[in-house]
Amino acid sequence: MNHQDLYQTAESEWHTYIHHPFVMALAQGTLPEIAYLHYLQQDFLFLKHYARAHALAIVKADNLSQMKSHLPSLMALLDNEIFHHVQYCAQWGLSLQDMENQPEAVGTVAYTRFVMDCGFSGDHTDLLVALAPCGWGYADIGRWINTHSETQWVQNPFQDWIDLYRGDGFQHARTRIQSELDRALKDIPLASEKGQKLCHIFKTATQMEAAFWQQSLDATQQHIHLSTANILKNTVQITTKLPTEKIIC
Repeated sequence: MNHQDLYQTAESEWHTYIHHPFVMALAQGTLPEIAYLHYLQQDFLFLKHYARAHALAIVKADNLSQMKSHLPSLMALLDNEIFHHVQYCAQWGLSLQDMENQPEAVGTVAYTRFVMDCGFSGDHTDLLVALAPCGWGYADIGRWINTHSETQWVQNPFQDWIDLYRGDGFQHARTRIQSELDRALKDIPLASEKGQKLCHIFKTATQMEAAFWQQSLDATQQHIHLSTANILKNTVQITTKLPTEKIIC
């Protein structure tokens, strides 16, 4: 089997991930700021676990070549991507301490622990497949936004994010991820028990990517409900403080 077999098994889930309403709103520049800030903070927490997963992949590797293949990703995450993420978040008013203190949302916990569990309980290939939808998918999102007719290219507040994932760096990473998958999968029959397990891992990780988007959209609705509840609470408090005696003008 190869990386295309994984994609074809999860084609519907992949479409939901790549064309999620969160992504559409990013492209159009209409994403609520609350949703974006929630995403940025959760993505910082995710990236730390993602780095741990690549470190675990070195432990789970079967040979030196596999061990070395994860070093570029691990070093890029620790030295560049997380550093730039922190700098970028500062432009949105989020400090490193803010993000370090932010609790992990349920979707973040579910996704990161799923990936780590694939590594702890499975082999190197299981972990490689669980990691794949993130880098591969974000590059596909960048490609799609770049050609989407409704993308807003003038005064889009998320332009820097779009430029990052449509850029050459992530597009090259996409090719590398697919090549690594092909090498790991080449001797595994698609119809075998192992092949079907890997397809299930890929599909589940893809679903969790879509859920990661959704939790930030949900945070917007939660904020609206909380704000409404506070307004109602304050209204009740004001009402109860109104004078009860008849006022003679």
